[in-house]
Amino acid sequence: MELEFLGTGAGSPAKFRNVTAIALKLLDEINSIWLFDVGEGTQHQILRTNIKPRKIDRIFITHLHGDHLFGLPGFLSSRSFQGGDKTGPLTIYGPKGISEFVKTSLRISQSKLSYKINFVELEDEGIIFENQRFVVSFKYLDHRIQSVGYRIVEKDYPGELLVDKLHEKGIAAGPIYGKIKSGASVTLPDGRVIDGKDYIGTPKKGRIVTILGDTRQTPNILDLAYNADVLVHESTFGKGESKLARNYYHSTSVQAANVANKAKVRTLLLTHISARYVGSLVNKLESDARNVFANTKVVRDFDTFEVKFVNKHEDE
Repeated sequence: MELEFLGTGAGSPAKFRNVTAIALKLLDEINSIWLFDVGEGTQHQILRTNIKPRKIDRIFITHLHGDHLFGLPGFLSSRSFQGGDKTGPLTIYGPKGISEFVKTSLRISQSKLSYKINFVELEDEGIIFENQRFVVSFKYLDHRIQSVGYRIVEKDYPGELLVDKLHEKGIAAGPIYGKIKSGASVTLPDGRVIDGKDYIGTPKKGRIVTILGDTRQTPNILDLAYNADVLVHESTFGKGESKLARNYYHSTSVQAANVANKAKVRTLLLTHISARYVGSLVNKLESDARNVFANTKVVRDFDTFEVKFVNKHEDE
């Protein structure tokens, strides 16, 4: 599981930062890539990565401001050209209006796609997607227009079969191992009855990623971010600008760091950086946040972050 930041700027493209787009790469888990927001020029950013557009089968839009979705029509068209017959259907999640925006853009430009788009317009907070490995839910945030945050929870992995322990008990490999791994009570050929649960290791805890849209501070952020391995939080303003942030429905780097502390997240990644912050000012954003929450990073375009499993001893 990896996060790759295709755009980390706020409002409009800047010299060193494109507008918002984040790829959650789940290639090892489900052979899929999900996009969170598709700001203007996202397809150009993708050309500078190893991302294959046909691998992107879900897009999650946080809100309908242009810097988060103006790149969507172009990307959808390019995905059609590049994938050919291999391109499968795609699902787009977002606030009410996302379907109209996409359909209108494609209709007026007379763009024909080679694949089907399914739309899920968000209404009641809660789970919007679940498969064998992941559960995705959302909650509303506090922005000038309807904005949401997404919580992606990976389901726990079952514990591994303790083969060495089975060998110690003289239980040879064979079809019986499958029954033992299911956790059931098993009668061995010699008449012994064993509990399969005694021969299965500790389950491996799945990872949690929280990705927020633009927002000023609201209690829903804590719910979305609780115990997350990674929290991606906007940082449009810096320390001492909380009044400005509130007036413009955004957050400061220090506010994001306070949330990370309260929510007990492992890593805080700050994005949606204003073009006002360059050079040493970016370092100041990061250092101010780190004074509150040490494991903080201000991300840049094309930064890639591996979401690692929690080491058992780390978590104790």
